[in-house]
Amino acid sequence: MKHLNIKKALAAWQELQPLSEKDRERLSRRFTVDFNYNSNHIEGNTLTYGQTEILLLFGKVIGEADVHAVQEMTASNVGLKMMTEEARVKEMPLTQNFIRTLHKTLLREDYTVYRNLPGGQQTSYVIYAGQYKTRPNSVITRYGDRIEYASPEETPGLMTDLVDWYNEAEKEGKLSPIELAALFHYRYIRIHPFEDGNGRIARLMVNFILMRHDYPMIVVRSRKKSEYLEALHQADMEVGPVPADGAHAEIKDIRPFMKYFNELVATEVYNDVLFVSEKDEHVWWYDGERIAFRTPNYTKILNAMRTLPTLTLADMMEETGISMAAIQKLLDRLIEKKYVERGEKDGSWRVFVTQ
Repeated sequence: MKHLNIKKALAAWQELQPLSEKDRERLSRRFTVDFNYNSNHIEGNTLTYGQTEILLLFGKVIGEADVHAVQEMTASNVGLKMMTEEARVKEMPLTQNFIRTLHKTLLREDYTVYRNLPGGQQTSYVIYAGQYKTRPNSVITRYGDRIEYASPEETPGLMTDLVDWYNEAEKEGKLSPIELAALFHYRYIRIHPFEDGNGRIARLMVNFILMRHDYPMIVVRSRKKSEYLEALHQADMEVGPVPADGAHAEIKDIRPFMKYFNELVATEVYNDVLFVSEKDEHVWWYDGERIAFRTPNYTKILNAMRTLPTLTLADMMEETGISMAAIQKLLDRLIEKKYVERGEKDGSWRVFVTQ
């Protein structure tokens, strides 16, 4: 996988076209869960991968779940659907109104944030859904330096520049869709136009651009968050601290992020290729990871769970022909990795790995 590149990954993807309706549906279901889970998990959402899958695909909440986390994940999926519908209308230019509407969809409504000051006093401010920021924002990197984003006064003008640049660059066709997506993401993040939700919007817009150009959509995995943030930080170091410089950066200025983004797209696209084309009953997938079980007994257990969800261990032994001791050992491993879990009320098995 380390030697895989964009050109080879996209060529392999093109060889699979056109996909069957079944494969398109399989990819869509997998992407829906993976994207929403990871994009929100990066920002601190507490739903598990399994909870996200059950919520988004079946509309149910399982286990203990924070109400805000559930609402946030549901709104995220609405935003994803809105983005994909807009991306299909390729003749329409990108607008700031669409970005603000997407933001309002994600946040749902205005809300107040309360903060305790060092002296014990409390302060508060309002986060406005769908409106550009009214307060300055910045981030402290893991190296301890502060990156200032565009000021509230600069933001409307810089967002106008960003959208105008994108529409013109798309028409000119000098940049590839992958370069367009990476550069838009970087410029947008240096503006940070909203007080909350900027990362989620940036990742939606990356896929908006890729989808407009018939490229597969991608997922920034939360387990690799540090790589993602480090690539942005390294680009910041090359571009410099002035927000307006970041908001007008060129491809040559963001080489560390471009390198990261190329590798990300190549990996995600190639995994889509494997997911669709690999026909091996012992290969499963979980949150973008290919799982090749060493023993076929895992597949026997998983298939038994999917066929008869309320299996007892005795039933499982009868169905699979595997000894009770071996079943218990394999189950412990599946549960530990969060590939399956047991329903608390009905005792049914829930399988979160897929094929």
